[in-house]
Amino acid sequence: MALLSVLTPVLALVLCLVVGFLFLKSRAPETSPRGADQPEGPSKKDFRPWVDQDLHDDTEITTGGGDEWVEQDEEKDLAHVPYSPQRYPEEIMLQRSKDFYSLMNQRRSVRFISPEPVPREIINNIILTAGTAPSGAHTEPWTFIVVSDLETKHQIRLIVEEEEEVNYRQRMGDKWVHDLARLRTNWIKEYLDVAPYLILVFKRAYGILPNGKKKTHYYNEISVSISCGILLAALQNVGLVTVTTTPLNCGPRLRLLLKRPANEKLLMLLPVGYPAADATVPDLKRKHLEEIMVPV
Repeated sequence: MALLSVLTPVLALVLCLVVGFLFLKSRAPETSPRGADQPEGPSKKDFRPWVDQDLHDDTEITTGGGDEWVEQDEEKDLAHVPYSPQRYPEEIMLQRSKDFYSLMNQRRSVRFISPEPVPREIINNIILTAGTAPSGAHTEPWTFIVVSDLETKHQIRLIVEEEEEVNYRQRMGDKWVHDLARLRTNWIKEYLDVAPYLILVFKRAYGILPNGKKKTHYYNEISVSISCGILLAALQNVGLVTVTTTPLNCGPRLRLLLKRPANEKLLMLLPVGYPAADATVPDLKRKHLEEIMVPV
């Protein structure tokens, strides 16, 4: 009891100090880097456009400061023009829908590609077709690098195979590797040397205007992904084949090899050409309509 009588005043003093500290803290004005005379909340100068970070690139160089981003209202308004696409009778529409499905249903991922040359004008038209994809605020955030130089293709293969071997042996995990085994895939990518063209699709995480300011690219990854889908359809339309590859951890090195700027991130790598005479593909089946569509 004697000890308790001594501690009670001490505990009371400590409690008073804590309550007083909390009271003073609650009344103290909040500090802000903008200064006391600035309004609460972020200003336009503090705003940073949202950029997805799914494709990390340690070689990117970023700078601070709010003046490096262009204000969206600095750009001129666009005039609207009449639009009247061709309209087909319903029976023609039905037939065209069936024909296009039949064409695209033949599309397969082909890893055995012929070295036979493909006219460059055909590739150019395919890239133009991919560039018709919709994009956020019409920023067209894509760059298509078309590689035909033998040495550059080989350098790309060396980079991809080096990283892919590590992926298969360490990063991907046993289940992922096991799931790929039935498709007979591994880190050896001979087609990167053999295919007459390699198309590397880069997304532009942001734009760089002639005055050096940065421009926001809204939904840049989904915009570029849509363009890749159109690119695949354009390849199928002319009888060329490819295999869609997303070379994990290769983006920064390939970007530097191809001398692309820091705002560009590798999204997809496509070897393109005619199928080899002895090409084979896995005997896969696609889902039926009722498995992929839900009518409401």
